[in-house]
Amino acid sequence: MQRAEPLSAPWIARFRFLPDLRDARYFQMFGQAAILAIGLVAREFEISALQMAAVAATCLASQWAGSMLNAVRLDWKSAAITSLSLSLLLRSDQIWPLAAAAAIGIGSKFIFRLNGRHIFNPANIAIVTMLLAGDVVWTSTGEWGSAMWFAALVAALGTLSTWRAQRLDVPIVFLAVYGGLLLARALYLGDPMAIPALRLTNASLILFAFFMISDPKTTPQDPRRRSLFVALSAALAHVLQFNFFMSDGIFFAPFIVGLVALAVPQKNNAGRFEWGSPPRLPFRPHRPRTAPAE
Repeated sequence: MQRAEPLSAPWIARFRFLPDLRDARYFQMFGQAAILAIGLVAREFEISALQMAAVAATCLASQWAGSMLNAVRLDWKSAAITSLSLSLLLRSDQIWPLAAAAAIGIGSKFIFRLNGRHIFNPANIAIVTMLLAGDVVWTSTGEWGSAMWFAALVAALGTLSTWRAQRLDVPIVFLAVYGGLLLARALYLGDPMAIPALRLTNASLILFAFFMISDPKTTPQDPRRRSLFVALSAALAHVLQFNFFMSDGIFFAPFIVGLVALAVPQKNNAGRFEWGSPPRLPFRPHRPRTAPAE
C-alpha cells in the first residue's frame, strides 16, 4: 500500500517532476542562464556553443568523478552553476583552457576543504588559476558595457538569487564599499561623477557582486564576519585595480582574502548553511536551533 504524502509537506514536493524551489540554486541557475542568453543575443558575447558545451561537459564529468571518488551523492546543480559562471566570465580563443578551468573549479571543491565544506568558490579559483597560468584566457569584463537596462536586469535577477540564498547583504556591502572608494577617488582626482557612475553600472561588476562573491558555501555564515570579509575584498579589489593596475582585481581580491582568512581562528557559532534554508532579511544574525531541554 502506498503511503500518503504528509499534509505538512510543501505542495510542490507532491509533483515529483518539478524542482524543489526551496533550493536557492535553482534561482541562481535561472538568473545566470537568462543573463547568458541575453548577453549572447544583445551583447554578442565572444564564446562559442562548442566552448560552452565543453565547459558544461567537463564540469559535470568532474563533479561525477569527485562524487564517485569521495562516495557522495552526485549534485549536478553545483556543476551547472560553475559552468554558467565560467561561460559568463571567462574567454579564450581555444576550447581546452576553458575545459581546464572547469576541471580546476570543480576539482577544487573536493580537494580544498575545511570543516566539511569547500574553501574557494569554484569559478573564482578556476579564473584566478587560469589567469596566472598565462595569456591563454582573459575575462569578459570588456563585453558587458554600462547599459543601464542590462545592469538593472543583472541586479534584479541577482537580488532574487541572493535573497533566496540568505546572502543579499553581500552585494549590498561589496557595492557600497567599492562604490564609496570609487567616489572618494573621483573627488580626490577632481574627476566628474560620471566616471564612478559608469564604473558602477558595468554589468560584469554587478554580476560578480551578486553571483560570485555571494556564494553561501564560501562566505562566513555569521553576518558580521561576512560583512568584514566582503568589505575587505571590495577594498582590496579597488587597490589592485587602481594602484597595481590589475583590471581583473575583483577576481583576485576574494581569493586573497579567503587565503588570509584561513589563518584566522573561527568559531562556528552561526552554524552551517544548508541549501533549502528559508530566506532571511539581510544582516540578520543566524541563530542555530537547539534541542529543547528535557
